[in-house]
Amino acid sequence: MSINQERIALFEADLRIAFQAVQLIIEDESHLHAGHAGAASGGGHFKLTIVAPEFEGMSKVSRHRAIYSALNKHFPASIHALTILAFTPSESTN
Repeated sequence: MSINQERIALFEADLRIAFQAVQLIIEDESHLHAGHAGAASGGGHFKLTIVAPEFEGMSKVSRHRAIYSALNKHFPASIHALTILAFTPSESTN
């Protein structure tokens, strides 16, 4: 298991504590940012897609804040950048 796979497992565990995720996909996009100054610090670039009922009635900004709060301990050492797609179950196309 690579270091980023281990990191993803930790991120997923923290997100599952905070949210009753119906869908949770975390993709390592670090390879797309090779040579970027942030990549040199050791933190990776990740894309998160999450579907959770807790997002019902929340704005996009509030959803992102809740996710950042759940993953707070991973910034900046493990996560340099995070792309977030957060939906309620009724908004999900899956």
